[in-house]
Amino acid sequence: MQETVASRPQGGKGQYLSFRLGSDDYAVDILRVQEIRGWEKVRALPDSQDYVKGVLDLRGTIVPIIDLRVRFGNASPEYSATTVVIVMSVQTADGSTQLVGAVVDAVSDVLDIDSAQLKPPPQIGGTVGRRYLNGMVSLPRGMVILLNLDKLFDPTELGNLQDLADE
Repeated sequence: MQETVASRPQGGKGQYLSFRLGSDDYAVDILRVQEIRGWEKVRALPDSQDYVKGVLDLRGTIVPIIDLRVRFGNASPEYSATTVVIVMSVQTADGSTQLVGAVVDAVSDVLDIDSAQLKPPPQIGGTVGRRYLNGMVSLPRGMVILLNLDKLFDPTELGNLQDLADE
């Protein structure tokens, strides 16, 4: 099972891939990142949520693509040369893993974060529900929010992603 920020030992360090959604910085555990791809049109699926852009075939594996910008409240994001899809592994409730692609505005860099730097997410506010956050860290460039991928891409929250991948 992949280690989350909350379970990292005190004084432990982790590496995180940071990316931008609008003017906000987010990060995910780099051990979960499988691939970073430039944006390309994906196969749309009928009767899916507006943030589910469709699926793509990644070397024989069908991967659902979720536009995090739409999921976090941007109803009409632009697709530009810096728009990318981050393909990540997500743990499902039954313990299996599934690949999910997240559309983001741009990838920033890899951050080395010590667990002592982490702050708990606030009790209120923000466009992202607190249950989707592992923590926050203040860096010289500003606040970076660490996402909990397993909750953010939980099939009960998104509809069954495995069904999308099997279609």
